Order: sequence, then structure tokens, then C-alpha cells
Amino acid sequence: MLSVDNFRYLHSEVTEWRRYLHRHPELDYRLHTTASFVMEKLASFGINHIETGIAETGIVALIHGEGGDGPTIGLRADMDALPILEASNKPWSSETPGKMHGCGHDGHTAMLLGAAKYLARRRKFRGCVALIFQPAEEVLPSGAKRMVHEGVMDRFGISQIFGMHNSPGLEIGRFAIGHGPTLASLDDFDLVVTGKGGHAANPSQTIDPIVIAAQIVVGLQTLVSRNTNPLEALVISITKLNAGTAYNIIPGSAEMGGTVRTFSSELRTFAEQQILALAQGVARGFGGGVEFKYRRDCPVTFNHPEGTHLAVQAARTLVGSESVDDKMKPRMGSEDFAYMLEARPGAYILLGNGPTASLHNPEYDFNDEALPYGIGYWANLVETALAV
Repeated sequence: MLSVDNFRYLHSEVTEWRRYLHRHPELDYRLHTTASFVMEKLASFGINHIETGIAETGIVALIHGEGGDGPTIGLRADMDALPILEASNKPWSSETPGKMHGCGHDGHTAMLLGAAKYLARRRKFRGCVALIFQPAEEVLPSGAKRMVHEGVMDRFGISQIFGMHNSPGLEIGRFAIGHGPTLASLDDFDLVVTGKGGHAANPSQTIDPIVIAAQIVVGLQTLVSRNTNPLEALVISITKLNAGTAYNIIPGSAEMGGTVRTFSSELRTFAEQQILALAQGVARGFGGGVEFKYRRDCPVTFNHPEGTHLAVQAARTLVGSESVDDKMKPRMGSEDFAYMLEARPGAYILLGNGPTASLHNPEYDFNDEALPYGIGYWANLVETALAV
């Protein structure tokens, strides 16, 4: 088991890879340049088993250890960028206006490539490592969900799966991980409030969908504050509200959209049922109606006991116990890696990115000082989970 100093020799080279990826961001499943770059690097490390075209542009590469037979564990990195105009003003800023690596997936991909180079040379483990380079983490349908549905877990015999994400605000060289539910589920919904349009000077001759929509927005907050256990997390947020085309016309309909976050499958069902029931009740009270669509987009990211123990052990060996927070409180963000953790046990850990701009911010940039820590974590995890 090695400390971070054993991986600093890779820092300069992996930084170059990361900055190349940052300059050439691609979206969703259309990651042809990114996938080609990843495949080229993997082949140059002497990795012979590389499979491409999984979930369109996803890649799985296998590295067999020299320690004899053993299980296969999966390490996953996401590769896609975001549709954001970059404002970081770094020399390696995006060369494609309107696209940028605003979530650090360039860093995630580069760190897994760095670990691949190290593991392919050293191979001091038993069994096999499956390196999973995933498209479309930022969009729906999810790349992780598609890779699972296309059979990557069974096809490559993966017994445990691990993920990692950078965390702005967490110091460089520090890790954070929680036990059990770690990130919330993500659901979306759309509501169309139907009324009766007319002249704004004669509201009594209309059924105003904007008034109905406003009452629904206020009423939905009571589902959290008055209808659920305050010790159980539930967030219902209306994030879209569109209606009307002119100052003097009451429209015939109003469109609303929102998101639901929770750590409980029961609360997901509660939210789906009660949002519709409340909206229908309010609308009918005013003489209107509603159309409702609810989508369960992403499950809870759940860290399993054995996988979490292995992740903590690997991180502590790398940086020391004082730099690993293994009691991280659950966060309301979501992550499609949850689909992989539903298919196989494992764990998801956060890596410090220092005092950078937040994720999905036009000024964000992955902190290259974090690269040796991520590479070292992956390598230690493999040599811990697959110890000879």
C-alpha cells in the first residue's frame, strides 16, 4: 500500500491529458474524440482487452493481475461535459464555445487513465480490474443506466463497483465518504394547469391558470413541512413556470416543472402521488384541471458496508486517517452512478478539489493538484480489494 508520493511521477503527464480533455469537451453520448483519446492511451499502456461502443461511446478495459485468480472489481469515470459557456479564462479553456467540462469529468477520466497506466505496469493484485469510462452522466437517459442495461456487470463478471467525484470546497488531499444513503434520488415532474382564457379586464369570465399555478406552488411546500416526518429528507422544488403571451390576456394554461429529492423509496412514491392529488384538488377548486407527468430519473446513491470499508482503507493508506472523513452526511445532489450501485455492491467517494468555483459554474475548473490523490486512491483500492 502506497502514499501519494508514490504517484507524483505521473502528475505532469496526467495533467497534460486532463488539459487536452478540457480543451475538447463533448456532450452526452457524442464523445467520439474523447473516446478515441481514451482508447489510444489505454492501448499505449499495453492493455489488450478494450471493448468500445458500449452505450454508444462507453469503454470497458480489463487489466489482469499477476497474483492469480480472483474477482473482478469495476472502477468508473464519467467523460461528458456540460452545455455551458466557459468563463475560467485558463490557458486550457474550452475551444468549443458553449461546451465546457464544468463538473470535472475531464479530471475523473484523466485520473482513471493514470491509474490504468500504473496498474498495467505493476499488476500486483489478483483477479481483474474493469476500467469503465462512461458517457452521458449529465443527461437523460443516463449513461450509467444504459451501460448496466447493456450488461456490463454480467458481461465482465464485475463483483464490486466503485466511483469517485471531485468536491469543490474540500481541501486538496482530503477525502469524504458516507455510509449507506449518500446522494439523493432524482425525480422530475411536469404539470400543465388548464383553465379558461380571456380578457385580463374581465377575470370573472375566465378560469385563471396562473392563479391556480401560484396556489399549487404554495401548497406543494406543505407536503414537506406538514405531511412528512421532519427527520426524513424530502425536497420538492418548482423550477419552471411558464404562462401567457401578452399583458392583456389571461391564458388558457400554465406550465410548471420541478424536481423531487429524497433518500427514501417510500417518500418518492408519496411525492408522486401527493403532488398530483394536491394539484388536482387546487385546480378543481378553481374550476380548472391538470395534466401530470412524473419521471423517476435516478435512484439513491447507496454505499454498501464492505465497499465503503475498502474505500476508507485505501484513502487512509494514501493520505492518513486525519484526511479522510468517513462520516460524511448525506447530500441532496444526485449521481447516475447509483444505477451501478444498484446492480453491484460498492462505494462512491468524494475527492477534495480545493477552493475552486462550484460544480456547473462557468468559472469552474478541475484542480490538477488533485490528480495524484485520485490516481493513488484508485491504485490503493485495487491493491486493497484484490490483495495477493
